[in-house]
Amino acid sequence: MAARLRLAHRVAIITGAGSGIGLETALQFAAEGAHLLISDINLEAVQKAAELINTHYPGCGAHAVKCDVSKEDEVKAMVEKAVEVFGRLDVLFNNAGIMHPADDNAVTTEEKIWDLTQAINVKGVWYGCKHAIQAMRKNKPDAEKGLHVGGSIINVASFVAKMGAATPQIAYTASKGAVLAMTRELAMVHAREGIRFNALCPGPIRTPLLMDFLNTPEKLGRRMAHVPMGRFGEAVEQAKAVVFLASDDSSYINGTDFLVDGGLHACYVTPEGEQVLEPPTGLVASLS
Repeated sequence: MAARLRLAHRVAIITGAGSGIGLETALQFAAEGAHLLISDINLEAVQKAAELINTHYPGCGAHAVKCDVSKEDEVKAMVEKAVEVFGRLDVLFNNAGIMHPADDNAVTTEEKIWDLTQAINVKGVWYGCKHAIQAMRKNKPDAEKGLHVGGSIINVASFVAKMGAATPQIAYTASKGAVLAMTRELAMVHAREGIRFNALCPGPIRTPLLMDFLNTPEKLGRRMAHVPMGRFGEAVEQAKAVVFLASDDSSYINGTDFLVDGGLHACYVTPEGEQVLEPPTGLVASLS
């Protein structure tokens, strides 16, 4: 018997898909049979992502669009494009976000950095949810293809919304706390419509976004000391969690703060010794 593709015939939008977690998730979705509309503020990057996906998974039919998620008209157009191309929308992964290098403590962070961070990380999630809900309400069941009404929306928060840190990034932390609260409320409001909402809470992940922020040995070492597994996570480890939350394997999971942080949230004292397991390799590395 052929392996079951968990996202076969599902239509998904992934924002911030030009690199990092978004790109890896797009490849994982395609490998699981999804049709994709992927977006990024960097059009060239997301077009290259679509080319990579369609080369290896031609049945995916990945479409790339430029989208600044802080602008509602662009988010609305993105959702409408997905429905126009594929006829429905089953999954939204609100992944786009920023961690600005000038984001610091409450005294020194400039208002423009605060406003920019909230516009992308909070408004962007709200706009995505707002327009995806309206599209998902129109979904028709198709038993032959395993499709049903409603859908699944996954919003990216962070473990910093659950834990305090004396390494300040006040605007980012506040934005991710807002995503958690928003996701919980949306999950309750729409639960009986068959639309599930969950917040992915990554721990420190070895992506360009974080590594650009941790641009000194001091910044890096200060954080690594608290990670029980002795390494930062990989984008593929987040992407696999998103596949699960997007699929019917998580059909009774709703309104969660889904922590994928290597145990950091549960740790008081980290273990000694070296990590014996090598980190997993994602599809970005193996297919590029």
